[in-house]
Amino acid sequence: MRSPEPGALPLLMTHGYPSSVVEFAELVGPLTDPRSHDGDPADAFHVVVPSLPGFGFSTPVRGSGWELGRTTEAFAELMLRLGYDRYGAHGGDIGAGVTGRLGATRPDQVVGTHVTSDRGSLGLAGEQFPVPDHLTDDERAQVERERERWIAERGYLELQSHRPATIGYALTDSPVGQLAWIGEKFQTWTNPAAETPDEAVDRDQLLTNVSVYWFTRSGASAARFLYETAHSGLDWVAPSSVPTGWAVFNTDPLLRRIIDPEHRIEHWSEFAEGGHFAAMEAPALLVEDLRTFFRTLRT
Repeated sequence: MRSPEPGALPLLMTHGYPSSVVEFAELVGPLTDPRSHDGDPADAFHVVVPSLPGFGFSTPVRGSGWELGRTTEAFAELMLRLGYDRYGAHGGDIGAGVTGRLGATRPDQVVGTHVTSDRGSLGLAGEQFPVPDHLTDDERAQVERERERWIAERGYLELQSHRPATIGYALTDSPVGQLAWIGEKFQTWTNPAAETPDEAVDRDQLLTNVSVYWFTRSGASAARFLYETAHSGLDWVAPSSVPTGWAVFNTDPLLRRIIDPEHRIEHWSEFAEGGHFAAMEAPALLVEDLRTFFRTLRT
């Protein structure tokens, strides 16, 4: 969506799993038209929110091989075809992988990358990034607890990364199955201060997100995307030279001691609110953090 402000900065926003373009529905208005949302017009963005290949409206895919790297290249080409040769990138979950890889592979186009995370990322220590030597015994014990939680949680990823067709048939056959498959993640990944998913996120927005999967029959092809990515040989984290911002929701101070112990990341924000689906749980906080991060990268 184009902003009415002539000096707006293009911003590519990439969703994750099991969300969709619906994830960013509450952000588009404030980002494109801050003048109408109690913001500074100088912070306006032209917002581009594509579906990941095989997700939602980016279906059906006509062949195999759609994974993190190929998607990154496709989105970079998309921005060029839209006439945007200089832009920012944002994402969480899979979107964080795409965003980071854009910064790594297109530093001449991407002015900065902004990603969201949450305390659940501690469970990835030792898997997606190393456990540093400087942690105390108590901190190592905390990391181990989070890793155990992730092991108990990751059954969905193991199945889709190795046998995507098996669950794919069920997800395209049963609307209740598709709702349960996605609803569980909104139950366990949102801020635990909310007792039910519809307290953490708007119920209509959650049901809209699930409906996008159901009516496009993209449960199977989204699972295939995870399979292709798991077998692509690419890391989720791609170091880059462009300015980087992290916004951590449902924060834990240990996360930065692991991810960024020397405080090299230019912009690091921490929020007690929100969780894995920050754009749906705490949209106002995310909007303001995006405005703040990109404010100095526009010229």
